[in-house]
Amino acid sequence: MHYYIISGELSGDLYGSKLIHSLRKLDSNSKFSCWGGSNMHNAGGDVVVNLDSLSYMGFWEVLKNSNTILKNLFFAKKHISKIKPDALILIDYPGFNLQIAKYAKKKGIPVFWFIAPQVWAWNGRRVIKMKKYIDKLFVALPFELDYFQRKGIKTYYFGHPLTDILGNQRHNTLHPNLGKPIIALFPGSRVQEIKKMLPAMLKVTSFFQDYRFVIICAESINRSIYEDLVIDCNIELKFNKDILPSVNAALVTSGTASLELALCRIPQVVCYKLHYLSFLIAKIFIKLKFISLVNILAKKMVVDELIQHDFNIKNIIHSLQNVLDEKKQKIILKEYDKIINQLSGTGCFNKIAENIYLDLRGINKQQNK
Repeated sequence: MHYYIISGELSGDLYGSKLIHSLRKLDSNSKFSCWGGSNMHNAGGDVVVNLDSLSYMGFWEVLKNSNTILKNLFFAKKHISKIKPDALILIDYPGFNLQIAKYAKKKGIPVFWFIAPQVWAWNGRRVIKMKKYIDKLFVALPFELDYFQRKGIKTYYFGHPLTDILGNQRHNTLHPNLGKPIIALFPGSRVQEIKKMLPAMLKVTSFFQDYRFVIICAESINRSIYEDLVIDCNIELKFNKDILPSVNAALVTSGTASLELALCRIPQVVCYKLHYLSFLIAKIFIKLKFISLVNILAKKMVVDELIQHDFNIKNIIHSLQNVLDEKKQKIILKEYDKIINQLSGTGCFNKIAENIYLDLRGINKQQNK
C-alpha cells in the first residue's frame, strides 16, 4: 500500500519515521510519500517536501508566510490527486492538515490523524471539521481520549509516543556529573524561534560560571544559524541528545521538548516569546492557565513559565537559580513521576500502525468483493 504522510514539525518527522518502521513490519511492500525531514527520509520515506518550508508559529508569522502556505496547499492537493495514495496519515500541523483532510475525504482516501490539534485549548470549532474529515484519530494525551470521543470522533490512545522513543533514557535519580554540572538550552525547532529565543538564553550564561552550558540543536536547522548566534560565546552545540542523561537542568522553549525533559526527569524552566501581534491575538483566543504540557498535565504550576515580557534576563536568572536548588528539584521530580505514570504505554507506534493497516485491509477486501 501507498501511504502519504504530512508533518510540519520536527517532532512529527520523528513520529512519522517510527510509524514507517512499524507499518513496514506489517506491509513489506509499502511505499511512503512524506512531508518531513531527515528522520522520515532515513526510515525509507520519499520526502517530497522538506520541513524547512513548512513550520511557522504564531498568527502574524502564518499571515506573513501565507503565499508559501497557499503554494504548499496547492502542491499537496495536486500531488495527492496524481499518486492516489491508499491512505493519508496527518501528524499534528492542524491549520494545513485539516484542509488536506477535507480534500482527501472528497477523493475517497482514508484519513488517519496522529497527535490531535489542541482544540481543547483554543479554536474548538475545528472539532466539527475533524469529525467530518477524519476516519480515525490517535491522541497522545490521556484526557484527549474522552474529549474527542464525546465529540463523536473515533479516537484511540496508546500512551504518549515519547515514552516509546525515550525508553531507557529516563533518569532514575539525580546524579552528579564529572566536572561542571550541565545546563542545557533548548531554543526551539524553528528558525524564527531560535533567533528570538536563543540570544536571551545566552545572556544569562555568564551569571552561572560554575556550570557548563550546551545548546541542544534541531537536526533540521543549518548549523550556521546557531554559529551566527553564538559567535561571541564559548558554548557547545549538540545535534543529538546523547548528553541528556548528564544534564542537571534546562532552559527550554515551550513545546514537545518540555514534555521530553519531564519524561527524562530533568528540571526545567519553560520560556516562550511571540511577535507582539501574535501574542495579543493568542491572549484573546487561548483560555488555558498554562502553556507547557508539564503544567497542563499536572493541573498546577510545576515548572516556571516565562512568557513574552516575563522572558527577560532577570527572571531567567531567578528561575534557573530556583530550579537548580536541590529541594526544588525533588519537588519537581515527584510531579514528573506522576506525569510519567499518566503517559506510560508500550508499543504506541506498533499499535497505531496495526490499527491503520487492518483498517485498510478491510477496505480493500470490501472493494474486491
